[in-house]
Amino acid sequence: MKYALITGASGGIGQAIACNLAEKGYHLYLHYNKNEQSIIDLMGKLLPYGGEYIPIHGDFAVPNGYKKVYPEVFSLDAIIHCGGNSQYGLFVDLQQAEAEELLNVHVLNPLLLTKELLPKLLVKGKGNIVVITSIWGQTGAACEVAYSTAKGAQIAFVKALSKELALSGIRVNAVAPGAIATPMMEGFSQEEVEQISYEIPMGRLGQPEEIARSVAFLLSDESSYMTGQVLALNGGWYT
Repeated sequence: MKYALITGASGGIGQAIACNLAEKGYHLYLHYNKNEQSIIDLMGKLLPYGGEYIPIHGDFAVPNGYKKVYPEVFSLDAIIHCGGNSQYGLFVDLQQAEAEELLNVHVLNPLLLTKELLPKLLVKGKGNIVVITSIWGQTGAACEVAYSTAKGAQIAFVKALSKELALSGIRVNAVAPGAIATPMMEGFSQEEVEQISYEIPMGRLGQPEEIARSVAFLLSDESSYMTGQVLALNGGWYT
């Protein structure tokens, strides 16, 4: 019997990960903030798998948002961080509140939540932490400087924490998606999506289920000697 916490479970990638892990027999803690209806719909999708699925509300956009989450988590075998938001625009137009929110959502709350939950993994002597970062955390993007900074910090977190926890039997890895067909892409026009697809060597956007399968691989014994790694799932867009 395994339990996994998915932060940002109401998003497109979070939902796909939840369905994949539920099919594999995981019981799930499903963190969300604004999209309560998405969590309700997701719970309906998970019902046939017969596991225990616990919704947990917490606003990661504000300082200390993680404090509403960790008291609701008991037995734990894996943490998957996939909550996130984006910010588009020239760096010179960036507002301090926007930068602080991005860092709260992507870095500070996930980092501090992991710290609070880590003893639950350490007591078992095994476990996994997976962070869904981004292609822009690897190579950076114009007009997404603050977002790229936050996603790059996630990668540094994974690499550092993986070394600290390696002897404890806890593996820490990341998945760095490129352009994925989720609601986050809805801000782009059809023409812009087609242009992005043209730039990707595989000629298409990725699917949330493809990210979910990679997360399942990182949680499995198939990746038992892998830690501190970033799996790049971007269709060859950045290699």
